[in-house]
Amino acid sequence: MKSKLGLSLALLLGLTPLCSLAGGGAEMAPAHRYEHSLHTISLAEAEALLAQKDVYFFDVNTLELWAEGYIPGAVYFNVDNWKTLLPEDKAARMVFYCANRLCNASEIAAHQVMKLGYTNVMQMHDGIYGWRLSGRSIEKP
Repeated sequence: MKSKLGLSLALLLGLTPLCSLAGGGAEMAPAHRYEHSLHTISLAEAEALLAQKDVYFFDVNTLELWAEGYIPGAVYFNVDNWKTLLPEDKAARMVFYCANRLCNASEIAAHQVMKLGYTNVMQMHDGIYGWRLSGRSIEKP
């Protein structure tokens, strides 16, 4: 029993240096900053935009989450050829969302779109989970 405890302790202490490398082991550096500031909107603002014409909603979730339901009229954006999904008008109003506030896929997508010159890009940070929990309607594929 003592030998198993001693061996476990030795292994644990031996692995400690490996665990301390979590995060890549790179030098500390400032967090990445985007060159564009992102306009975030609430669920209520998104719902109001949904009622207007010429507003594009893009769902940046996984295919499994998309299949559980999405905002009515939203386009599934998590594809390799996502640039073909964008409207020609660079001033078109676009709303990006993913799962919830912890998910940053919609933020990344929105910034990539802004790098292409689109000027009216928004992110709904509460995502599809917030949308569903608030009782708003969804569509399914």
